Amino acid sequence: MKLLKTLSIGVIALSALTYSCGGGTEKTSETTVSTPAAAPAKVSLEDKHKDNPIYIKGLAKLKESDCLSCHMVERKIVGPSYAEVAAKYENTEENVKMLAGTVINGNVGNWGEVPMPAHPALSQEDAEDMIRYVLLLK
Repeated sequence: MKLLKTLSIGVIALSALTYSCGGGTEKTSETTVSTPAAAPAKVSLEDKHKDNPIYIKGLAKLKESDCLSCHMVERKIVGPSYAEVAAKYENTEENVKMLAGTVINGNVGNWGEVPMPAHPALSQEDAEDMIRYVLLLK
């Protein structure tokens, strides 16, 4: 009998505790959870310009040349990356002509001590198309 009385008191106490903590009434509330907006996916410089005719034409000419042996779009290897060149030079016709001349005649000193070899077989027009491609890559 004593056990039954103790058990009854325990059940009553548990019920009272549950009710006082909100378990005895039905309450509804809306909880708004704020999740931070996902950062936009980083688009590569290549994907950013892939439909631009200047990009397409310049890239095609670069692939026919030996430029990719020393240069990459976003990473320096032997010479500066194309993105570094684009950051340094404004995309103007004057810079296009000057840089095309540098590609054709070669150069040393603008980007360190490693010389860029001359490409005398490259036409001025082809070199300019390649430079226009490079200067897009910002």
